[in-house]
Amino acid sequence: MTRNATAAPGSAAAAVHEGVASCAGSTCHSRQVDSGVNVRQNELITWQDPSSVAGAHSRAYRVLYEARGQAIIRKMGLGPEGVANQCLGCHADPAPPGLRGARFQLSDGVGCEACHGGSRNWLASHRAVGGTHADNVARGMKALENPKVRAGVCLDCHFSGSKPGQFVSHEIMAAGHPRVAFELDLFSTLQQHWDVDADYVARKGYAGGVKTWAVGQAMALERALTLYSEPGRNRGAFPELLFFDCHSCHRQISDDPKARPQWQANPGRPIPSGAPPFNDENMIMLAAAAKVVAPSLAARLEADSRAFHTAITRDRAESLRAAAKLAATSRALSDAFAARAFSRSETLAIVDTVLAGELARRYTDYAGSAQAVMAADTLLNALVASGQADRAAVARIRPSLDRAYAQVRDPNSYRPEAFRAALTQVAQGARSLR
Repeated sequence: MTRNATAAPGSAAAAVHEGVASCAGSTCHSRQVDSGVNVRQNELITWQDPSSVAGAHSRAYRVLYEARGQAIIRKMGLGPEGVANQCLGCHADPAPPGLRGARFQLSDGVGCEACHGGSRNWLASHRAVGGTHADNVARGMKALENPKVRAGVCLDCHFSGSKPGQFVSHEIMAAGHPRVAFELDLFSTLQQHWDVDADYVARKGYAGGVKTWAVGQAMALERALTLYSEPGRNRGAFPELLFFDCHSCHRQISDDPKARPQWQANPGRPIPSGAPPFNDENMIMLAAAAKVVAPSLAARLEADSRAFHTAITRDRAESLRAAAKLAATSRALSDAFAARAFSRSETLAIVDTVLAGELARRYTDYAGSAQAVMAADTLLNALVASGQADRAAVARIRPSLDRAYAQVRDPNSYRPEAFRAALTQVAQGARSLR
């Protein structure tokens, strides 16, 4: 492919990935300190951080060749082609060979363009005097300030996608891959290399943490249901077990006659004991947000969720029909959340709904409980960031929140009753903010 700096927006050339080196000039994004006027210009330093979570994207390729990655590769019997087919869709920039520029390197890991989009057609214009963000987006830059766009990009790797090398199957997890989970606003914060200042808001607008969280929850559920419904996801007689709650099966087993069953009835899942439940961590969070700001859709979500759980225990074809219906409801909720400005009172009501009352009885398993703690953290931080809650007052809730985090630090030691008790303390602290 020849270079074409004036390719039409949306053309193949607009999607060419030029590589991290194209962003790395000292007058671009590779200064040693934050010294830019409108952007920091030290973004690559954050991306390359060798030890913190903020540098995880730059380490994504390298970890394949460290001890844990190599153990997974050996267990799966993967050669170089197998690694490329099953791993590099997430552990590197997934640009296909025909869309890689001269400075592109797989070893860069998840580079700038893996998230921001191939830069060939906007690399020059995005630094031009008088250029606008809207112009750059028209030329192929991803509008990541839009929670729906950002969720679509992040879910491909942080949940799973249908593109080559982006599906984290149960086979991969059985070989030692970490459990996948998704919370858009928290994950964004951990990777944040930008400042939401007046210039940012003027150029791009700002969705805020609550909207980002809510849209992320809705789109995560829609993604799970869409992948579940794709042909070929079964493994022989079994469904693809990625979609089910890991810890419903991975529990301690004992022949001791004094042992007590660890399974608990869950009011959100009308299924018999012993039936593996679909992972409903995002359903629970979505139910909390919908109950507060979209009551009519909340009722629909509850009915569709229960019908889907029941259908899975009956028949594959019936479960696919139920999944499509629930996915449509999730999509409607993501649209509703994306169009909404969440008020202070609504955010506090969502926090309370997540932490206490009827919904709290659904925290019978580890995954949903971990989501609840992340949600409380995200929503309380969003209140502080927006100036809707006093920082010192929220700080006083932190010890209770830390105790709740401790209850989900290790899935093997998770106990529902102890977790719900810790969550009650967080809820009491959050109510003091009203």
